[in-house]
Amino acid sequence: MSSDPRPAPGHPAAVLPLPPMKWDAWGDPALAKPLSEEIRTLLAQVFGISGQDAEAPTADQVVLRPSALSAEDLAALAEIVGASYVSAADADRLPRAGGKSTLDLLRRRDREAQDAPDAVVLPGSEDEIAAVLALCARRRIAVVPFGGGTSVVGGVDPVRADFPAVISLDLRRFDALHSLDETSGEAVLGAGLTGPRAEELLAERGYELGHYPQSFRYATIGGFAATRSSGQDSAGYGRFDEMVRGLRVVTPAGVLDLGRAPASAAGPDLRELFLGSEGVLGVITAVRLRVHPAPAVRVHEAWSFPDFATGAAALRAVEQRGTGPTVIRLSDEAETAVNLAMTEQIGGTQVTGGCLAVTVFEGTEEQVTARHRLTREVLLAAGGDSLGAGPAEAWEHGRFNAPYLRDSLLSAGALCETLETATDWARLPELKTAVTAALQQALEKSGSTSLVLCHLSHVYPTGASLYFTVVAAQQGDPIAQWSAVKAAASDAIMAGGGTITHHHAVGTDHRPWMNQEVGDLGVAILRAVKSTVDPAGILNPGKLIP
Repeated sequence: MSSDPRPAPGHPAAVLPLPPMKWDAWGDPALAKPLSEEIRTLLAQVFGISGQDAEAPTADQVVLRPSALSAEDLAALAEIVGASYVSAADADRLPRAGGKSTLDLLRRRDREAQDAPDAVVLPGSEDEIAAVLALCARRRIAVVPFGGGTSVVGGVDPVRADFPAVISLDLRRFDALHSLDETSGEAVLGAGLTGPRAEELLAERGYELGHYPQSFRYATIGGFAATRSSGQDSAGYGRFDEMVRGLRVVTPAGVLDLGRAPASAAGPDLRELFLGSEGVLGVITAVRLRVHPAPAVRVHEAWSFPDFATGAAALRAVEQRGTGPTVIRLSDEAETAVNLAMTEQIGGTQVTGGCLAVTVFEGTEEQVTARHRLTREVLLAAGGDSLGAGPAEAWEHGRFNAPYLRDSLLSAGALCETLETATDWARLPELKTAVTAALQQALEKSGSTSLVLCHLSHVYPTGASLYFTVVAAQQGDPIAQWSAVKAAASDAIMAGGGTITHHHAVGTDHRPWMNQEVGDLGVAILRAVKSTVDPAGILNPGKLIP
């Protein structure tokens, strides 16, 4: 392999280790599945979508804009991290040209020239990151930190803003379990570790982190922290930011090592500035996290409720009484009906309608038995009917696979995307109604009927998150179509008192609503922090801060 970071003319081969996901789709290509006849029938009946799937370009057919970095720039980067860890080859640039939102994947299908980072750099130490940031500040090169590339809000898009060039700073080499303090129940994990690798390393010592978002297989520890990720086991183990006890961050102005104790009254908690900072304020290199012994017992039970209001009240009662499920979630009538339309049974159990809820309990046998009993009592009293373990086990078996269906729907000519928010229990019904109506009306305006599904994905004593899945027919320019629909939904979220994002983060997509989210003074505070830690403004421009 050549040590020259510039690609040989006409040579498409990648120089660097590639991200594990396919460049123009979610996840592992081997796990992608064609649409079933049931789904194709549903598409034809509801949306009028039929015919052959659209033919997407291959990687060799994609045209990227030429790298704007000079040979001198590339040589200077190579001098810092080594020539084997810098590349301007198209085959390395393309997989880091964006995240995995519907808009990202639609852009990848464009046969015109596409944008991409001008080079990919893989540092191996904090000193190398600091040196790369210093070089880029001097040469006015934007830097986009890159973990697993799973962002669905434009968080890793190679935005240049006012800079002549941009690099992708891939953190995959920060992939170690640095320490495990079994007495305190804390582990220090490298920011580049994927979810599965982190759990594998902890499992060797009998421990678990327990953070399982839908992006689990590919997202990284640093990405979880930088986006305030929330996993599907959040009812039991908390959101990722609740697990964080400390973190190290390299900024252009210096290195921060934050989090000295389990709790502190020493002024504002500076960890909070970097949790959710999306690579705009610094590069997270390591995270100290709360861990727990791997659970010995896991019990599943699914439930049916006559309607969403009854089910939501039941979940609220469970959370406010603290009965302790590890997972608890509720699908609305539409989402339950679609699942039933695709299969006569869910997990071997006949489900006749209503709203499906899933519960999972983990821990020792004594803990699980007690939590399960208390939760069952509450759900039965609230009007729930037990469906047994089957549907909950089926959900757990396929819980990371939904994006593969999204990709197949896009190829078939459907528009499919998700969005989420959260609010307090008192506002939840009205917000769900308002967002659903905004989505339906915007899609009708674009010329398509729509199917809007929703579930409660995360619950708290005072409120819950709403997770929407939208399916419609692509009309005209699907990028413009979805952008208008998402804007209408975002306006409805803000008007209804919800947060612009519960766990997907801000990125480019939600940035226009940040003034409403935190206020003009809040934005001014973020800008002041940005100017202090990143005076040249090179870190992930165009994201988070308006």
